[in-house]
Amino acid sequence: MDTSRKPEEKSETPSNRIELVHTASLARNLLVRYGLLLVTLVLIVVFTILLPSTFLTFLTFRSILSDQSIVALVSLAQMIPLAANKFDLSVGYGIGLAHILSIGFQVEAGLPWQVAALIVCTIGLGVGIINGLLVEAAQIDSFIATLGTGSILYAVSIAYTGGQQIVGQLPGGFTQINDMVVLGIPAPAIYVLVLALALWICFEYLPIGRYIYAIGANPRAAELVGIPKSRYVVLAFAASGLITAFAGVVLGAKLQIGQSNVGPPYLLPSFVGALLGSTAFRMARVNVWGTIVAVVLLSVGIAGIEQMGSAFYVEPLFNGITLLIAVGLAGLTSRRQKSSRIVPRQQTGSGTNIEAGSNIEGKLEEGPQPRQPSVRAAPDRFGFPAAKSLSPEEVTDDH
Repeated sequence: MDTSRKPEEKSETPSNRIELVHTASLARNLLVRYGLLLVTLVLIVVFTILLPSTFLTFLTFRSILSDQSIVALVSLAQMIPLAANKFDLSVGYGIGLAHILSIGFQVEAGLPWQVAALIVCTIGLGVGIINGLLVEAAQIDSFIATLGTGSILYAVSIAYTGGQQIVGQLPGGFTQINDMVVLGIPAPAIYVLVLALALWICFEYLPIGRYIYAIGANPRAAELVGIPKSRYVVLAFAASGLITAFAGVVLGAKLQIGQSNVGPPYLLPSFVGALLGSTAFRMARVNVWGTIVAVVLLSVGIAGIEQMGSAFYVEPLFNGITLLIAVGLAGLTSRRQKSSRIVPRQQTGSGTNIEAGSNIEGKLEEGPQPRQPSVRAAPDRFGFPAAKSLSPEEVTDDH
């Protein structure tokens, strides 16, 4: 008589397997979406442990808010054309010329600071419109077009200053643009917060933001559903130019001198903030809060490294390495998203979830849906995923 007992085998049903896969996928998506924020918090903890007496202080906090707010402004300006899959390489030269003119119009032309600031912002708006027309009307690649206009702006900066600094007595109202403090928070940080909220509302809740996202994801499909692509690309560049000029006014109020070599160093951090931000919250898509978190990450990293006594070249080195990592992570996220789409979109007893190619990827529509004509496209130049399909309902949905 065989008294041996076979070990009980735990059967794994298909439903359990599906549940495990779903849980793992959900955890991975959460890590990808909020990983950048987690890294930022880890950096803060690490530098607090390494520099307990100097890092986690109100002085460091206020210094980060004041010094990096300009970077946040130009990063948000850069984010808008990137959402339409366009480059704007003129932002560094634009902020340089804007801060020179904001001071020069007061010191040399004797204009009131309000008039000077208004003229500078108008010039920035005009430069952005010219960039958009060069890209859409003249059909010049955005990389080349904005590099050309940026070089022209740099030449104008050098010609206006004569290669020297512009120094003079500035009114207190102008310097207060940067020096003002509200409830312990520097004014530039408040500008960033207000601008971020405005852009977030535009991109998340207004048709204009979804149209720009749709153009960046699949311009041909956007045109087929009736979106005037050229108009919104020009608007994207115009907004970028206006925000860049405003950042130049704030920079002029901060430095209180005008010099031609100030602006170009802001170009690389603007790309780092926007592209690194595309790895957070909205996977493989530039977005407002991801850009803000990316700038905070850069600020914390640079502040901690500087307090540890680093050399002067560490900041551009840090920015360059971070840019490479940002582009690599964005491409990796894009490829994973693309591979994850090779799954059945409808199962027995369940509805169909459709992820819109425009800016409504978080909304699920339950229940079987009729197929809509779609236009597929290859990933864009960043390696970001193109829209799977676009229909008038998806693009114009107002939540």
